[in-house]
Amino acid sequence: MMQIGFTKMCAGGNDFILIDNRSSIVPEDRGSLAKHLCLRKFSVGADGLLLLENSSQTDFKMRIFNPDGSEPEMCGNGARCIARFAHLRGIAESTMSFETRAGTIEAEIIDESVKLKMGQPTNMELNLEIPLKGGKYKLHKINTGVPHAVSFVDNLQEVDIKGLGSQIRYHPHFQPEGTNADFVQVVDGSSLKMRTYERGVEDETDSCGTGAVAAAIIAFFLKKVAETPLRVETRGGEVLKVYCNSEEQKITNVYLEGEARTIYEGELKWKD
Repeated sequence: MMQIGFTKMCAGGNDFILIDNRSSIVPEDRGSLAKHLCLRKFSVGADGLLLLENSSQTDFKMRIFNPDGSEPEMCGNGARCIARFAHLRGIAESTMSFETRAGTIEAEIIDESVKLKMGQPTNMELNLEIPLKGGKYKLHKINTGVPHAVSFVDNLQEVDIKGLGSQIRYHPHFQPEGTNADFVQVVDGSSLKMRTYERGVEDETDSCGTGAVAAAIIAFFLKKVAETPLRVETRGGEVLKVYCNSEEQKITNVYLEGEARTIYEGELKWKD
C-alpha cells in the first residue's frame, strides 16, 4: 500500500491537489491518477492535480493534470497555488521562477497573495465570427499559456455557459487542441466579470487564471477598459488583478495577482 502526502489548495475559486514529487513518488500514469483523485464526491475532488518536480534551470517544475487526465501547458491559478506551496515548504524564496510547459514563470509571494509574471500572449485574433447553433458568434482568440476564446456579453447571468462554451471549445476553428471559452461583462473602466468553460474540466469552473488574463488583455487592447490593474471578478466571487502594458500595438509586462491559500492536508493511500 502506497502512502503519499498531499495538500489541497484554492486560488481564485479553483481548487487543486498538490504533491511534492521531487523524489518521484507519484506513479508514471499521472493522467489516470488525476482522473481518480479529481473526481468529486468519490475522491478528493479538484479542478486539477499539481506536481512539483525537480528542475535544473529554475527553482522547480510544475506539471498539471486536468480531471480528464490531459496535461495542459499552463494554469494561472494553479501556478499561484504551487508558488505559495513551494514557499511555505521552504522549497523556494519569496521570489522564484519555475518551469511549465508554456515556459518559465516568475512569481512573488506577497503575504497570502501571489503575483505571477506571465509569458507573452500569442496567437491573438480579434473579431472572429464563428458559426454556432443559432447563428454566428463574435469571438476574440488569444493564448495566455493555454488557448482562450473571449466573448463580451451584456449580462453574464443570461448566458448558457455550458451549452455555448462546449460548442466553442470543440469548434473546428480551434482544433486540434480545442480552446477554453470565456464570457466577459464589462463593469466599468477598470473592472470585469467573467465566467469560463474550461477545456479538460469540460464544464464551467468557479475561476480561471489564464482566462482572467485573456479577458483583461482583450478588453484592454479593444479599449473596453482604460487602465490596469484590472479587477476581474470570477464566478466564485473572488477578484483577480491583471496588470499589462500596451506598447506599439503589443501587450507586454503581463501579471496575474490574487490570494492562494491552503484548505487542508491529507494522505493518499492506494495499492501499487
